Amino acid sequence: MSSFRLLSHAGGMLLLGTTCLLAGENKKPAKPVDQPAPAAKSVEQISEAAQKSVVVVTFLGRDGKPQGMGTGFVIAPDGLIATNLHVIGEARAIRVELADGKGYDVKSVHASDRRLDLALLRIDAKHLTPLELGDSDKLKPGQAVVAIGNPLGLTRSVVSGVVSARRQIEGRSMIQMAIPIEPGNSGGPLLDMRGRVQGILTIKSLEKPNIGFAVAINALKPLIEKPNPVPMARWQTIGTVDTREWQTVFGAHWRQRAGRIQVDGAGSGFGGRALCLSRRTLPAEPYEVGVSVRLDDEAGAAGLVFHADGGDKHYGFYPSGGQLRLTRFDGPDVFTWKILSQKPSRHYRPGDWNTLKVRLDKDQIRCYVNDHLVFSSDDDELTGGKVGLAKFRDTRADFKSFRVAKQIPPSAIPEAVAARIAKSVASLPAQGVPRPELVDALVTDGPAGVAVLRDRAKALEQQAAQLRKLALEVHVKRVLAELAKVFRHKEDDIDLLQAALLVALLDNEELDVAAYHQEVDRLGRELADALPRKADDQAKLAALKKFLFTDHGFHGSRGDYYSKSNSYLNEVIDNREGLPITLSLLYMELAQRIRLKVVGVSLPGHFVVKYVPTKGEGQLIDVFDGARPLTRAEAENKVRETGRRLRDGDLAPAAKQAIITRMLTNLMGIAQDEHDMEGMLRYVEAMLAVAPEAAEERWMRAVLRYETGRHQGALQDADWLLSHQPAGVDLDRVRKLHRLLIEEPKTEDR
Repeated sequence: MSSFRLLSHAGGMLLLGTTCLLAGENKKPAKPVDQPAPAAKSVEQISEAAQKSVVVVTFLGRDGKPQGMGTGFVIAPDGLIATNLHVIGEARAIRVELADGKGYDVKSVHASDRRLDLALLRIDAKHLTPLELGDSDKLKPGQAVVAIGNPLGLTRSVVSGVVSARRQIEGRSMIQMAIPIEPGNSGGPLLDMRGRVQGILTIKSLEKPNIGFAVAINALKPLIEKPNPVPMARWQTIGTVDTREWQTVFGAHWRQRAGRIQVDGAGSGFGGRALCLSRRTLPAEPYEVGVSVRLDDEAGAAGLVFHADGGDKHYGFYPSGGQLRLTRFDGPDVFTWKILSQKPSRHYRPGDWNTLKVRLDKDQIRCYVNDHLVFSSDDDELTGGKVGLAKFRDTRADFKSFRVAKQIPPSAIPEAVAARIAKSVASLPAQGVPRPELVDALVTDGPAGVAVLRDRAKALEQQAAQLRKLALEVHVKRVLAELAKVFRHKEDDIDLLQAALLVALLDNEELDVAAYHQEVDRLGRELADALPRKADDQAKLAALKKFLFTDHGFHGSRGDYYSKSNSYLNEVIDNREGLPITLSLLYMELAQRIRLKVVGVSLPGHFVVKYVPTKGEGQLIDVFDGARPLTRAEAENKVRETGRRLRDGDLAPAAKQAIITRMLTNLMGIAQDEHDMEGMLRYVEAMLAVAPEAAEERWMRAVLRYETGRHQGALQDADWLLSHQPAGVDLDRVRKLHRLLIEEPKTEDR
C-alpha cells in the first residue's frame, strides 16, 4: 500500500482441452435490499441530522490516557457503533464519546474483519439515533456525498464532494472521493444526499491531497448479520505478549503472534525507549543471548538489552540510524546514557533480517551481527539482571528467534556452502526456469541454500528474477518433501495440523510451523484448564464451542470468503476467521486435546465435522456457523445447493489425505481465477505429494509444467500416464502432449 495510508490519529490449457473442476466451498448469501429512499437534502440538513449519530472513538495506552483517535457512527439504538478496525488498535481499552459529551467504555468488540478494516463496537447505551445504511452497489461516479469525522482531533467536521470512482484496492471494494481526508477521519460515515451511509472513511492518497477512500457500506452488512462478539477482557489479550514469558517496561505497543514479537509506538522512557524483558532463568556466565531483528525504517533503533535491572539501567546492542551501537544506560535521561561504541558494519543488511548476538563473560562483552564480531568491551559497570528486547523513538520493528544459551550456533551459512552455491548459479541464464538438477542439488542445503540465493539476487540485479525463481522452487520442493513425509504414516498417525501448516508454508517462507504447533497446544491447555472436573462429552462440546466462538471470537469469513488467508491455518489462528474446512480442522485439533472424538465430514460444497460418541449416534456440527448442530435435512439442503443429492458416503469420516487435498483444491481455485499458473502448479505438486498415484492431478501437472516451460517434467508426467494408463484420464490428449514434447526443438529446462 505504497501510495495510501491508514487514517488513525496516532492459456494454452484450452488448446489441450483441459478443464480444472474445483470443488470449492459454498457461495456467500445475497445482499439485502434497501427500503425506498427519502427525498434529497442539503449539506446543512444532512450535517444537522447526522451530527448526533457521529461519535469520537479513542483507544487508551497502558497508562490509561488516550493514545489514538478516530471516528465512528451509531448503527443501532441499543449502542452499536461502526468504525475502522485500525482505529481501535489491538489489545487496547476503547472509549466512545457521544455528541452530547457522554463517554462510554466499550463493552465488547461486537464484530471485526481485519482484511476489510471494519469493526462494530458495543457500548452500554440506549435510545441512540442510528444512521440509515444505504446500498453502496448503487452508488454512481459523480454523485454528491458528505463526509463527517474528527480530522486531526477537530471533532465532527463536515466536508462535501463527489464520488470519483469505484475501485478495488488490495482486494477491497472502495469508494474513491474528491474529498480532502485527514488523520482522525477514519471510521466516519460517507453519506449520500439523502442522509444514508454509503461508506466508511478509511484511507487517503499520499500523492494527491484531495483524494480519499471509503470502504463500501455493503461490506459492513455481513458483520451486522453474523457478528463475532469478543468481550473487552478478551479483546485486550489479543496479540499481547505472554506475561509468563515477558515483562514490558516503559509502554509502547508490544504484541506477539506465534513465533514473532512486533513493536511500534513510542515508549514512555526518554527518547521513546521501551523494553520487553525475558522472564527466563539465565545460565551462569559465560552465556549468549541472540535475536533476529528487522526495522521498518533504518532511521529507527531496536535490538538487544542485557544486564537490565527492570528499570532504567541496562546495556543495549542495536542498529541505530544505519550504524551499530553499544550503549550503557544508567538512568532515565540522555545525561545518564553512555555510548560505549558505535560504527557501521558491512555485515549489517539494511532493510532485511539481521541476527544480533551478545556473548557475556565475567570480564568481557562481545557483540556480533550476522556472526561477525562488531564490538568487544570490558565495561563492567552493570552486572547480572535480565535480558530482552528494546526499541527507541517511533521505531517499528519485528523480532524473531530470541534465544538464550551457553552457546548459540552460528546463523551464517558456512563459507564453503556459500561458495559452492554461488558457483553453481554463476552461469544461470537470464531466461527460462531453473534446471531440475540444480534445484535437487540445493535442496540438501535447506534454508541456507535459499538465503544464499536471496543474497545473490540482491547482488546480481540482472539475475534477480531467476534467483528468486530458483529460491522459490528450492523452498517449495523442501516443503513438498516434508508434506510427503507426513503422509507416509498410517491414517491414525498422520499429523493433520502439521500437514495444514505445511500447506500454508508453501506460500509463506517465513512461517514458523513449530510456533503454531505450540500455539494450538497452548489453546488446548487453556481449554482443558477451563473444563469442569469430570466433564462429560456434552459439557466438553459446550465448552469447546464457548471457547472458540464466544471467548476467542473465531468466526466464518464473511467479507472476503475467497481470500487465500482463509485457507492458511496460521492466518486463521491469528485473524480468528476462516473457511469451513480450516475452522473445522482447528476445532478437531482442540477436540482431540480434550479427548473428544470429532471427525471431518467432507460434504460437497461445505465442510463440517461429526462428533462420534462411544455409544449412540453421532452429531453433525457446522463449525463455520459457530459450531451449530446440523440435522441430516439441513445437510441435504446444503448439498442440494451444489446441484446434487446427499449420499450416504458423503457423511462418512473424511480421510486426512482428502482433507488436505480439499484445502489445496480451494487454493487451486483461487489461483485459477487469478490466472496464476505458478500458483496452480505449486498446489497440484502438493496434491501429488499427498497422493502420488492421483492420475487426474498428474495430468494437470503435466499440462501446467508444459505451459510454464518445464518441458522435461511435463514429459516425465506424460510417460508415467502412458505407462500406467489410469482410468479417468483421456489418454488421447496425453499422447498429443507427448508427441508435442518429443517433436519440438530441444530446449533445456533452466
